[in-house]
Amino acid sequence: MRYEPSSVEKKWQERWERDALYRTAEDPQKKKAYVLDMFPYPSGEGLHVGHPKGYIATDIYSRKKRMQGYAVLHPMGWDAFGLPAENFALTHKTHPRIAVEDNIARFKAQLAHIGFDYDWSREINTTDPTYYSWTQWIFLKLFEHGLAYQSDEPINWCPSCMTGLANEDLDGNVCERCDTIVEKRRLPQWVLKITDYADRMLAYLDALAWPEHIKEAQRNWIGRSEGAEIRFDLSQGSQGRTLEPITVFTTRPDTLFGATYLVLAPEHPLLSNDGLTMSIMNASEVRAYVETTAKKTERERSENKEKTGVRLEGVAAVNPATKEEIPVFVADYVLASYGTGAIMAVPAHDERDGSFAQRMGLPVRVVIEHSGEQVPYTGAGTLINSGDFTGRASGEAMGDIVRAVGGEKVTRYKLRDWVFSRQRYWGEPIPIIHCERDGAVAVPYEDLPVRLPDVTHYEPTGTGESPLAAITDWVNVACPKCGGPGKRETNTMPQWAGSSWYYLRFMDPSDDSQPVSAKREKYWAPVDVYVGGDHAVRHLIYARFWHKFLYDIAVVSTPEPFARLEFLGFILAEDGRKMSKRLGNVINPDDVVAQYGADAFRAYEMFMGPFENTTAWSTASIAGTARFLERLWNARGLVRADAVSALESLLQQTVKKIGDNIEAFKFNTAVSQAMIFLNALEREGKIGRAQWSSYLRLLAPFTPHITEELWEELGETSSIHVAPWPAYDDSVLVARETEVVAQVNGKRRGSISLAASAGETDAVHAARALPAVVAALGGKEPKRVVYVPGKIVNLVV
Repeated sequence: MRYEPSSVEKKWQERWERDALYRTAEDPQKKKAYVLDMFPYPSGEGLHVGHPKGYIATDIYSRKKRMQGYAVLHPMGWDAFGLPAENFALTHKTHPRIAVEDNIARFKAQLAHIGFDYDWSREINTTDPTYYSWTQWIFLKLFEHGLAYQSDEPINWCPSCMTGLANEDLDGNVCERCDTIVEKRRLPQWVLKITDYADRMLAYLDALAWPEHIKEAQRNWIGRSEGAEIRFDLSQGSQGRTLEPITVFTTRPDTLFGATYLVLAPEHPLLSNDGLTMSIMNASEVRAYVETTAKKTERERSENKEKTGVRLEGVAAVNPATKEEIPVFVADYVLASYGTGAIMAVPAHDERDGSFAQRMGLPVRVVIEHSGEQVPYTGAGTLINSGDFTGRASGEAMGDIVRAVGGEKVTRYKLRDWVFSRQRYWGEPIPIIHCERDGAVAVPYEDLPVRLPDVTHYEPTGTGESPLAAITDWVNVACPKCGGPGKRETNTMPQWAGSSWYYLRFMDPSDDSQPVSAKREKYWAPVDVYVGGDHAVRHLIYARFWHKFLYDIAVVSTPEPFARLEFLGFILAEDGRKMSKRLGNVINPDDVVAQYGADAFRAYEMFMGPFENTTAWSTASIAGTARFLERLWNARGLVRADAVSALESLLQQTVKKIGDNIEAFKFNTAVSQAMIFLNALEREGKIGRAQWSSYLRLLAPFTPHITEELWEELGETSSIHVAPWPAYDDSVLVARETEVVAQVNGKRRGSISLAASAGETDAVHAARALPAVVAALGGKEPKRVVYVPGKIVNLVV
């Protein structure tokens, strides 16, 4: 009987759904495994072949855990509020609610064809009022504890998206969604005091089983710096006016005696101060420079090696250590987001300051003694040219220098409080009522949810007001505190609100009395394995902040939400570029599944290369994976009652390696090992029934449909996915293996361990699972293979 993936896969997907095979239940007698994908946004374009990569990985991992006897929670839901959904709806001239419903239906249909083990009874949607009622509840708790406050400080305003943005929504000073340079606009905003949790978020990072580059990205975004704030008085301006002093932040107060000029960021508020601008003799030149800089991205400013700036003629600062007057500049290499937006420039001991001083012909004063001719010298040493502090160790003298000039030791963060308001329609209403008498008043908990009103027109106004402001029947309400006239808050929450706590709701999706019950949270928390390929800064920082707050108010029992994080690499189009509808290179998984089957698609995506690597799609390669499954199907005719002794040692190795590789998310080497075993099976021409049973169970998480069918052929009546995971025998594992050098075009790329009986095909499979070999092949198929058993395998391209 020929293998027909479509009929086999349809049969088992329907059977699993009918039997509720993947329905989750808490079982105090079992260990638990909570396996979670980062919340997907259901885009209108649907899935391309890159999207399911992480979903397949968590599916494999959760299936193995279920077979090992764990209670498994592997849910799926939708992050459907926010700008992406609203912009899609605007483009297609439909209502966001309708667009979201259609997009979710399409996503679910695509996911269903791939055969995932999601418990759909726990599905959640951030736009469902029964869900966002609890998002609003959490906001009110933040408000109650003084962590949500109103501010009218200038915020990032995207003139294209027509809304305020948090710093995390920017790439430098560019909107990450539309690439428009943002403006600073003063608008009333709701802000969350995420900075109150900065130190705690930093402190817990080291204990997390996360990739180091993700933890480093978090550390860099939080950006904790210990230093000092020092005040520089300004001499009277050209008009004889008394000017406001400038406070700088520095991590190197030991170099204060070497500060020979001061620099303001172009966005520094003093530059819009009439007193200062009227005192600058070249005010028009300064203004023009500020306007020119506003058109540059922060990345352009940071990466530009040619430092530019303009001196503020007629204004000077006084170095508080030397009492010397020093010039003041505005320069684009200083960013408003760092420190106070003003720096003391020490060209002898800072590379950027040194470059600027050289360009502008400014004095360079060395104040830290060091060997050699290197200037700028950025290390520590003995102070020189530093008044009473000369001769002291620079690090030891820092505190005394700060005190001597009346400065203050401070800790600064790059992280800013979270601007939480959006001037758009499609988001959770903020549950606040504004009253002239009582100010901002919380909507009573019993009145939640504050439902988003259904409207015909929801286009952004661009005025700084949300479209909700025009719905007077919804806006005008009584103040819950005094009963007088009040107005609802008309800004909505950002798209990141609902995804900051969704992992908790999956534990208890139907509870209408609390976000999550203590009993279920205590059983399932924390998320054991969390998988995603984006949002290393934004989502993870927001979710950790909310989680720590919920921990403080005893809603959750763990200090961190995600114990282990696995970061996946992207899948590029066959042309090596990112898949894009505009480029016409999108590969639809529906087409791949229709041609090759879901199991071939799943196995290929895991075999492409190391999970964390970005790799280009290859249609030729997936055809090879499909042939592997056809050979597996045909091998069922080789099953015998008795074990085949020649396969036993390799089988034990395969059980251990595939099990270990799934735990370590080394799926490509697991698939490679499965292929090696099939090669050996075919060479022997037979396999024992018990051996075949073990082999099918090893493959079941990767290829759930074909293995379920072959399992049923063995006469098994229960699903293979609840059968016990195979165990290996350590005594048999002491096998004869040899180390073989793996080469590409004659250059060593690593080594592989092979059984003495391994053939060329086995060697090629094992070599192609090595990350260095994958990188060297660059998506190309070898034209020739040179294999010397026990010594080398060389792939020639």
